[in-house]
Amino acid sequence: MDQSAHSLDNPIWNALATEQAHLGSGNALACRYHPDVAPFAAMASDAPEAWAALGQLLSAGQQAALLSSNPVKPPPALRAQPVGVIHQMVATRRDACAADDPGIVTLGPDDAPQMLALAEKTRPGPFCKRTHEMGRYIGVRAQGRLIAMAGERMHPAGHVEISAVCVDDAWRGKGFAGRLVQQLEDEIWQRGESPFLHVLSNNGSAIGLYERLGFGLRQTFFLTLIRLAD
Repeated sequence: MDQSAHSLDNPIWNALATEQAHLGSGNALACRYHPDVAPFAAMASDAPEAWAALGQLLSAGQQAALLSSNPVKPPPALRAQPVGVIHQMVATRRDACAADDPGIVTLGPDDAPQMLALAEKTRPGPFCKRTHEMGRYIGVRAQGRLIAMAGERMHPAGHVEISAVCVDDAWRGKGFAGRLVQQLEDEIWQRGESPFLHVLSNNGSAIGLYERLGFGLRQTFFLTLIRLAD
């Protein structure tokens, strides 16, 4: 594995330390995305001072999502809520460049309300008011509304995460998800970066799709929500 691949061992930390520093806050011990951008946070280590620094980034009622190689054990000042196991998958091949898909449109700030509405309806994973600022988002429209989308989320140097892959239930089974992922994957490769993604281990249909598109399992993480103790 090349050296750049190590940035995926702690992708949240490395994204906020490089390409997406402007979308978060923190210090040398802990950092997080702004809450209206994404719920993710990361620590430099599991030392007590890092946990304390993470706690200082949280307000009452807020939660931050951590990815960790092992189940986390926060100090008494914080509470942990396990969510599940995450598969981190990376593109294992680069297919020939696909022709531009005329049915796919670029999404921008004016589309944010429809993007948020589609994400709330289909629940592809965390999607906040400013998530669309994390990278490029594309979609498919039909009958005057957004029916499918996918975009770029975490951006550790040299890698780009494909995320928010979702299709309205009434339009599932027509290949929209695969087309969107392939379009983003091709664009990421052309920029000289490597595509990757995260998916819950119990989402067998999504994992099957990503495997057919050439993604393979790199590692697994525990996904945990952290909040201040009552």
